[in-house]
Amino acid sequence: MFFQHVYDKTLAQASYIIGCQAKGEAIVIDPKRDVDTYLEIAAQNNLKITKVTETHIHADFLSGARELVALTGAELLLSDEGGADWQYEFAHTGLKHGDVITLGNLTLEVLHTPGHTPESISFLLTDHPATAEPIMLFTGDFVFVGDVGRPDLLEKAAGMTGTQEKGAKQLFESIKRFMSLADHVQVWPGHGAGSACGKALGAVPSTTVGYEKIRNWALQYGDNEESFTKDLLDGQPEAPKYFAMMKKLNKVDRPLLTTVPQHKKLSKEEFLKVYQEGMLVIDTRNKVEFAKGYLPNSLNIQGNNSFANWMGWVLSYDVPFVLIADESAMEDITRKLMRIGLDNIYGFIDSVTDLGMELQTANVIDMDQFEAAIQEDNVQVLDVRNEKEFVAGHIEGATHAFVGTLVSNLDKLNKSKDIVIHCQAGDRSTIAYSILKKNGFESVRNYAGGMKEWMTNNKPLK
Repeated sequence: MFFQHVYDKTLAQASYIIGCQAKGEAIVIDPKRDVDTYLEIAAQNNLKITKVTETHIHADFLSGARELVALTGAELLLSDEGGADWQYEFAHTGLKHGDVITLGNLTLEVLHTPGHTPESISFLLTDHPATAEPIMLFTGDFVFVGDVGRPDLLEKAAGMTGTQEKGAKQLFESIKRFMSLADHVQVWPGHGAGSACGKALGAVPSTTVGYEKIRNWALQYGDNEESFTKDLLDGQPEAPKYFAMMKKLNKVDRPLLTTVPQHKKLSKEEFLKVYQEGMLVIDTRNKVEFAKGYLPNSLNIQGNNSFANWMGWVLSYDVPFVLIADESAMEDITRKLMRIGLDNIYGFIDSVTDLGMELQTANVIDMDQFEAAIQEDNVQVLDVRNEKEFVAGHIEGATHAFVGTLVSNLDKLNKSKDIVIHCQAGDRSTIAYSILKKNGFESVRNYAGGMKEWMTNNKPLK
């Protein structure tokens, strides 16, 4: 048996390519949208991708299943569970609980494991030449290492009122099915630490049924469904804004993107024309470089591992934008954006210093300056961390507005006051700083050290 775990650390998302080497066939589970990765793996191992599948309709990334099928001619196998409202709206082979996918000498049994979503399925793999016993379970967003999938996303991200309690009940029953499996079965989930699809995901890529029975907090409730539901729904992280769009695009018939696009490097004249017309500019440079000199009205979203997540929070899908990025980084940035369907890239420039424009500098302050500032009468302290971080400890009197929802919470801020902004370590506050400046806030200071530095120095928190 051939097996390869493909992990996108930028979205903490896992996919899998599994092959029967005797027959030269392979299946891909939950592929990301830049599917050349799987084609290369298959070619290197003399495998032909003959089947493609998913565990559920994803909310956190744009699936590449249909792109992969278009390029390979593979059969697309997708869940037909969950009822009429949870059906994929394009051609596929439907899967129900108990169905068996045959791949050469391998079989994958379909288990309906609703809870995270109504249509969610898992795949129980048996390598028949070696054993008649199942050896691997691909759980998608059902069971993670140390956690289980959250059932509240449909309500919080997609606005489907009343679904989270129903999902929690379904998940409780699905866990019973999981608990009945043999302890030795390996568990390969759809996400790792850093994903917003749960609240306590472990950092290791896989686990076993037996280990999760012992260590996973969600598997310790016995028959106490009420306590399970309460604890499951409590403390879940903010649902990224782009999740609603992913739910839609992964369900409907949409245009396919079968290659990684190359975007135009704009001339000075081309850029200035669209910039002066008001096109959105995203500056992907490091926050320190941005602070030294940036274009007025540009947003700083660093091109690091969190880039796609924050772009999904801040950008609208119908708005074109220009990137400021090194040409050598454009392929990486494009891949990150296409994985969440942000394809509306007009072009890019690689420098702001040769545009002949006066650049602005960010007002970045240190801990001593921050400590003095919070004592000033005309200062409003803005904390842009998430709710859990804020509740755990914050500056007394601080206004809380999570950076991902800051644009819709600008009414919490007083333009007549000096805004002093901070997050945990400076990345999110830099995004927020650029958002505020773009929205007409003139007096803004950014405490770059954030609460990490503040707490390290034993400064007071409420």
